[in-house]
Amino acid sequence: MEDDKQTIMIVTDAWYPQVNGVVRTLSQTREELTSLGYNVVMLTPEGFPTIPCPTYPEIRLSLMPASKVARIIRQVSPDYLHIATEGPLGLAARNFAKRNGVKFTTAYHTRFPEYVHSRFRLPLSITYSFLRWFHGPGKALLAPTKTVVNDLADRNVGNPVLWPRGVDLDHFSPATRRKKNPKPIFIYVGRVAVEKNIGAFLDLDLDGEKWVVGDGPAMAQLRNRYPGVVFHGMKTRDELPAFYRQADVFVFPSRTDTFGLVLLEAMACGLPVAAFPVTGPIDVVGDSDGGVLDNDLGAACREALKKPRGKVRAYAETFSWDNASRMFLSHLVLSRNPEDYSVLDNPYKDNTGMLRAVAAARNSFSGLRFAIAEESAFRQELALAIPMLLIAFVLPVELALKMLMVMTTVLVLIVELLNSSVEAAVDRISYSRHGLSRRAKDYGSAAVLLSLVLCFVVYGFCIMEALAG
Repeated sequence: MEDDKQTIMIVTDAWYPQVNGVVRTLSQTREELTSLGYNVVMLTPEGFPTIPCPTYPEIRLSLMPASKVARIIRQVSPDYLHIATEGPLGLAARNFAKRNGVKFTTAYHTRFPEYVHSRFRLPLSITYSFLRWFHGPGKALLAPTKTVVNDLADRNVGNPVLWPRGVDLDHFSPATRRKKNPKPIFIYVGRVAVEKNIGAFLDLDLDGEKWVVGDGPAMAQLRNRYPGVVFHGMKTRDELPAFYRQADVFVFPSRTDTFGLVLLEAMACGLPVAAFPVTGPIDVVGDSDGGVLDNDLGAACREALKKPRGKVRAYAETFSWDNASRMFLSHLVLSRNPEDYSVLDNPYKDNTGMLRAVAAARNSFSGLRFAIAEESAFRQELALAIPMLLIAFVLPVELALKMLMVMTTVLVLIVELLNSSVEAAVDRISYSRHGLSRRAKDYGSAAVLLSLVLCFVVYGFCIMEALAG
């Protein structure tokens, strides 16, 4: 039954119509988790007002999402909460969870500090400080490779654990029959942006064609700079396998990717990889039959041509989405102890920010209205408080004593309201007589008495002080 399924909520600022490794990873993970019997709820920018991210317009940044994110999390009340990105939605979910004692996990998909540094020259120390703040409260920080896990641990960012990636081996598969190209085709697939270091590939002196599949802010510049390169533009997931199958070497010039899902996709199609020996390629390709890593990217490309496509495919088959998703599951933590009270269970705690302030003000005035209309004791004390406050203002004593008189008068009204709330709560449980019910009401009555005694003592002292002066 549907009600028996545990619910996993994944919060992500990266989602369709974006096409990138993060979106594909989360989409595939959702499918795998669903097949394992979990109810997976994606909290994405869909349904939020958004603006394009500076320098990355494909990413839509949600505007002031805190209240809506809180409301959605309360409505879903997930068994597990995973925050996949550090954008506005991720921040809102993180802050809600931390504020309300909800346990959660986070993920690290891209080398965010290095990306920001390459674009804006912002010091790495600043962005890594932000990452430590963001991921610190999470119970686990899921990272794609052992190298990234170790790097995050060295930088004291969160509690990093390994969450490898997989590849759809049915969708990304070698061609049944493949014609040999007259000249080798070297292909890059991914976002066309400065952080991808595409120029390192396009500047190579290679005997063959160079293809670029993808789109991004650097597209126009690269088209003008490299007229001999074939730019195919953005392709859908269904279209990508045909390009992998037709090419001879997959070139991955990035030095900042944490994993590079396209590496697995290419190898699953039998396409050998040429890349730098850096984080991502080291963990995915290493010294396997899947490709060649070399600080001389041109040499890696030429050597990769010699790799048998059958062995490349065989190596890719060691990566499984089923295994990756089960490892993802192993790192999740229950958002709360089902036996403990949680704010998520309380339908009257669903407002935040200005909505909460407006609701609180409305409820406060309602409480005063009920007290005046229904509580004779409060009406009597309110009627007494008015002349007493007038005395406080006209009595010739120091300002400190005047304030003390005002505060003790207001204190009587506050205690009476609290006493009335205790009585209402007891009556809500039962009108029948019970020793504990009597004690609860008597305790409240005693508190009112003590506040009245305190008030009269203060007024008596102040009046005596005025007469003595």
